[in-house]
Amino acid sequence: FRMEARVHDIRNAPSSPSTTKKQTSYKILVIGDPGTGKSSIIRRYVHNVFTANYKATIGVDFALKILPLDTERVVHLQMWDISGQDRYGVMTRVYYKDAHAAVIVMDAARERTIEGALRWKADLDQKLTLADGSSVPTVLLANKSDLSNDLSDSRLSELERDNGFIASFRTSAKDDVCINEAFMRLIESVVSTEEGGQYEVPIYGRQDSVRLSIDARSMKEHKGSSEWNCCG
Repeated sequence: FRMEARVHDIRNAPSSPSTTKKQTSYKILVIGDPGTGKSSIIRRYVHNVFTANYKATIGVDFALKILPLDTERVVHLQMWDISGQDRYGVMTRVYYKDAHAAVIVMDAARERTIEGALRWKADLDQKLTLADGSSVPTVLLANKSDLSNDLSDSRLSELERDNGFIASFRTSAKDDVCINEAFMRLIESVVSTEEGGQYEVPIYGRQDSVRLSIDARSMKEHKGSSEWNCCG
């Protein structure tokens, strides 16, 4: 099979970081149902721009953000923007491999994407765990907060608490609300988890083998079905 991907390499750290600084790379998954604004969130965080219209992600897109963690360390955040299309569920185990953390995005105005976010979390927890069997650090984003306030604070807190998220945020890629805060909270948790040695012996799911095949006809059909969406 052929993995569809586009790479955006954005250097956000100083152009000539000290060679004495430790370079650390973290793989961050960005997942959720279609149309929730995953790509818009990444563009806002990496490029600090918002584009209303864009092509739906096919397969997986990549983005890189480089930022100083402290005076001694520079972090390379490798973000995997995974298609929300259900037919790509067979590939998620491959995409999840070696990930340090995840961002799960839902549309605060669409109930079905809230339910979808919980399904994504369950899928992630089944296929990717830390060395001790616990979940990788994951934050929940209730995106498009500029369009709707229907989701109550108590419900958002309940979703966070009952489903193993380390934090939850109301975000808006359009208005740049809480995007940086969400990623900084995630990075803090990843650093703490790494210092605890939990990434040294990762466990990928409960199955003995990984099937690396996909229906060629389904892939061909999907590759020709990109649509334009408007996400916030």
